[in-house]
Amino acid sequence: MIGVFDSGFGGLTVLKEFLRLLPDYDYIYLGDNARAPYGNKSDEVIYKYTEQAVDFLFKSGCELVIIACHTASSKALRKIQEEYLPKNYPNRRVLGVVVPIVEEAVKLSRYHRLGVIGTTATINSGVYKKELEKRWNLSRSARSGEAREIFEQACPLLVPLVEEGWTDKPEAKMILKKYLRPLKVKEIDTLILGCTHYPLLIKDISRIMGKNVNIVNPAEVAAEKLVIYLNKHQDLEKKLNKKGQLVFYTTDNPAKFKELGQRFLGRDIREVKKASL
Repeated sequence: MIGVFDSGFGGLTVLKEFLRLLPDYDYIYLGDNARAPYGNKSDEVIYKYTEQAVDFLFKSGCELVIIACHTASSKALRKIQEEYLPKNYPNRRVLGVVVPIVEEAVKLSRYHRLGVIGTTATINSGVYKKELEKRWNLSRSARSGEAREIFEQACPLLVPLVEEGWTDKPEAKMILKKYLRPLKVKEIDTLILGCTHYPLLIKDISRIMGKNVNIVNPAEVAAEKLVIYLNKHQDLEKKLNKKGQLVFYTTDNPAKFKELGQRFLGRDIREVKKASL
């Protein structure tokens, strides 16, 4: 099975794209809604929660886990891969969403003026700036001395607005416009949506930023990169069940998760189970 982990509902936008491109595989989704959001937690706490979630998914039969949460990917993924996996599950894999998104952004950027929006923790981690600079340093344009700039904007109110179902309200549009204005003034050519909740705001984001700005949708990129990853790692791919099964877990209220989760996923959810981490 393929496990998809998020601190809340946002990872369902990633799962939605997985189901579009890879519908035959079995998936387990885990939302740590009881302890969300992760964006205001310390690094130590984020790692602890992420490790518990990954452990739960492995014990539930997953061979591969995708950390869809950008905060967890930026704060905990490397330690999970370098310390937790070799010690506990050396033959299983955990992937994040940050590196694939950065690769796509560098490919799309025309003038090397990129913007990033995300939670406060994701922006403060500097992970996107670090990964972007790493990719640019390996590119021909960087070696030729071409200027490149990265502009970041923390958007702490967007996740709660999305989870409250306020995406279409005037207040949400006003807040979104205020967050995006500094990036628009900088005349960026590509914008990274550094949170899995943000695809639910993509129409308004695109409208505000204008047609000349490329928008990097984390859900679409994660799904496209997973297809490539599985094609390259046939040993792992052959271990994955393909019965089209979907299992949902939340650490909070299953009824509430089902109600709101269906909006993120874009389809009905039959059952949600309670998880204890």
